[in-house]
Amino acid sequence: MAAVVDTHAVASGFDAGDAARRRNNVAGAPQPAVVKPVEAEDKTKAKKAPSFLQVLDQWEWLIVPILVTAVSFFTRFYKIGLSPIVTWDEAHFGKFGSHYLKREFYFDVHPPAGKLLVGLSGYLAGYNGSFEFKSGETYPEEINYTFMRQFNAFWGAVCVPMAYWTAKELNLRRPAVWFVTLMVLCENSYTTISRFILLDSMLLFGTVATTLCWAKFHGQRKRAFEPAWFLWLFMTGLSIGFVCSVKLVGLFVTSLVGLYTIEDLWRKFGDTKIPIPELAAHVVTRVIGLIILPILIYMLSFAIHFAVLTNSGPGDAQMSSLFQANLKGTEVGRDSPLEVALGSRVTIKNMGYGGGLLHSHVQTYPEGSGQQQVTCYHHKDANNDWFFYPNRKDTDLDIEAEPRFIGDGQTIRLIHMQTGRNLHSHEISAPVTKADKEVSSYGNLTVGDEKDHWKIEVISDAASRDRTKIRTLTTAFRLRHEVLGCYLRAGNVNLPQWGFKQIEVTCTKDNKPRDQYTHWNIESHVNEKLPPGDPGQYKSPFLNDFIHLNVAMMTSNNALVPDPDKQDDLASQWWQWPLLHVGLRMCSWDDKIVKYFLLGNPLVYWGSTAGLGVFGLLVVWYTLRWQRGFRELSDDDVDRIHYAGIYPVIGWFLHYLPFVVMARVTYVHHYYPALYFAILVLGFLADWFLSPLRKSIQYGAYTVLDVVTIGLYIFFLPICWGMVGPNKDYSYMKWFDNWKMSDA
Repeated sequence: MAAVVDTHAVASGFDAGDAARRRNNVAGAPQPAVVKPVEAEDKTKAKKAPSFLQVLDQWEWLIVPILVTAVSFFTRFYKIGLSPIVTWDEAHFGKFGSHYLKREFYFDVHPPAGKLLVGLSGYLAGYNGSFEFKSGETYPEEINYTFMRQFNAFWGAVCVPMAYWTAKELNLRRPAVWFVTLMVLCENSYTTISRFILLDSMLLFGTVATTLCWAKFHGQRKRAFEPAWFLWLFMTGLSIGFVCSVKLVGLFVTSLVGLYTIEDLWRKFGDTKIPIPELAAHVVTRVIGLIILPILIYMLSFAIHFAVLTNSGPGDAQMSSLFQANLKGTEVGRDSPLEVALGSRVTIKNMGYGGGLLHSHVQTYPEGSGQQQVTCYHHKDANNDWFFYPNRKDTDLDIEAEPRFIGDGQTIRLIHMQTGRNLHSHEISAPVTKADKEVSSYGNLTVGDEKDHWKIEVISDAASRDRTKIRTLTTAFRLRHEVLGCYLRAGNVNLPQWGFKQIEVTCTKDNKPRDQYTHWNIESHVNEKLPPGDPGQYKSPFLNDFIHLNVAMMTSNNALVPDPDKQDDLASQWWQWPLLHVGLRMCSWDDKIVKYFLLGNPLVYWGSTAGLGVFGLLVVWYTLRWQRGFRELSDDDVDRIHYAGIYPVIGWFLHYLPFVVMARVTYVHHYYPALYFAILVLGFLADWFLSPLRKSIQYGAYTVLDVVTIGLYIFFLPICWGMVGPNKDYSYMKWFDNWKMSDA
């Protein structure tokens, strides 16, 4: 008998076979839902296209960096050649670029990498190095100064995308990352300082790059010894080497990485699960990547510096006599007789690192003996010339009759050529180094006493073992005072303004044969009775030249102190910078020229400065609550505060406090590396306080911050791109009297 089929069941899609399979189910048990078959037209339905917001969310990591980089290059490059005059420190660093192109040896207090790049920009621009870069002077038509400025602006422009990646690597949420990026992009002082032939954009680039690489390396901490971990370790070392080779301010961000490394290794040392060989590997890789590699890069910049500057130039006197003798066109050692005799006219070089030429001038000591000053001087003039004369006991010697060579153990006098006075010392304390005796110029050929006598003690000779004769350039000797028993010394101590900041020369009783500041050599030598020689055949070792120049740099940098007798209208105090209390006029304020004013974005400056204080209160708040037993912070929260908050604060202190304690003259641009770390702190605080709030409040707050940042940047853009016409037209930007961007 045929089965009767329920037509209603068939119509509803009921499966009779399925009913048979469930026949033995318990009554009332829940049955599985009936799934309707997919209709044929549903299979052909096209997928819904993603929205713009979805595309932006998916590709934000690429779209935003490209966008902000494009805007950054526009703001840094737009109208960059508008002013055709040498502006502010372009006179300083453009001139160094000229020296590289002419291959003339020069001296500066900063390492050479940044100035080498300035020279490279001139070379690429087709510049031959003939322009003197005098401040306020108009660039000649043959110099493509616009390209040279663009070359420097590049370094400032790429700081913006690097700030974006750094904020992301510090695990800030997207709106905070954008806010940090906008602050760097829309910081007026960063825009302005990047648009000229200066080192500051390169310094800022090195600081931002080192911070980014450090953050990237920190992000790889759980994947030690993997390729990415090695990459960012050595990229950090590379960045450190670069920034320190531009300016020694780079040592501050180096210290930040150093503190992180010490903490990281200390944590690993306390983890007993880490095998000793692995711990040793961590130490070794960091020593190689973060110490040896930066030092090698730093030394490489000096090796290139020496290799390029092969001609004699204005900085010769800062270097050793042997180094100078090998420069092309030098007067040092040229045709100088090899062996020194009584009656020879010489210049005497101190062999200590950073040592100068023995010097005297008609000015007298304001205290002590009141006699004529004796100093060490790094520039060549006639006041550096001395005559070797017999001591007063050898009255029978006729130095005109035949050459009387000078050697070890001989007692002589040194007569200053310009004034005819004797090199002299006595029982009077030196003006600065009170433990030593004062050295002066006193008397003349006939007036004087035994305190004019100095005994020669030969230390070494690069050309001979014969100590019976002093040789030009190659003989190192000391001068021992016959009466006092002290040694002529020129340490790196600068005299006050009355001594023209020159190096103090003293007579020290410390008999230390290895003290190079008591070592002297003959640099130039004139004696018509002696045949000319070729003392420049000996090379000075690179390591010796490297150390010598670095000591000279530090010595000269320490001498850059404010002159109380002169008013520097451009200088500013450390406390003024975070408050945006002052700006800086970069050129003349004549109505006929394009004017530039160094001033920051008020929101960025005041917000970041306030952020430093707020962060300090935040740390105190959570520390007190932790002590009271509250544990509301997760491990991730503590990690964010530690690395995205505390380390940027440390970075700010490391870059700011040295300018508080140092005595040298300071300007507003010295704050710019510190400002970057303050910006990171403000970004962290925005993320910390806004992220727990509702999305609508977050978006509203970030919109206000971003709009105000951009609005203020645009408001003050004329000071970055150049103010054309009467400066009174820009009085609307002068919010405070200290902002001297107009005379109105």
